[in-house]
Amino acid sequence: MIESKLKVATCSLCGCFGCHMSLLDLDERLFDLAEKVEFDRSPLTDLKELGECDIGIIEGGIANVENVHTLLEFRARCKILIAMGACAISGGIPAMRNHYELKDCLEESYTRGIGLVDAQIPNDPEIPLLLDQVHPIHEVVKIDYFLPGCPPSADTIWTFVTQLLAGQPIALPYTQIHYD
Repeated sequence: MIESKLKVATCSLCGCFGCHMSLLDLDERLFDLAEKVEFDRSPLTDLKELGECDIGIIEGGIANVENVHTLLEFRARCKILIAMGACAISGGIPAMRNHYELKDCLEESYTRGIGLVDAQIPNDPEIPLLLDQVHPIHEVVKIDYFLPGCPPSADTIWTFVTQLLAGQPIALPYTQIHYD
């Protein structure tokens, strides 16, 4: 009898992609993980379409309408959804803009600079519309597990994933919960 593998999908919303870098830092343990799971949509596979998955892992906060769409799709297609990292859990560094009006942030970023010629705020329909504030993902969808860190270390990810796959309660050692 062939044992079916769990399908896992990952994505990055508004953040620095550091959580995925930590996932890659699993190094040779990625081969062990690949024995237990099949990766669906993920930067590891470069698949663009999301299938039906057992586990979805999301890093990054919600900063634009495309982030909302992606998150809703993951929630609809993943049995278990995990918020990984400070941006997904609390908005992280991107949420620092929440202390200012969006208009002021855009003007500071695009129109106030020395030597800028014809400076303007981008207004292209291809650019996702920004939300007024950056939100943690649990404000938009139900999250089943939270994996803290900024980013969580490879060891923390490994501990978390192996406990989850084994059906054990998640119990991260205090030494693995940190923010670099």
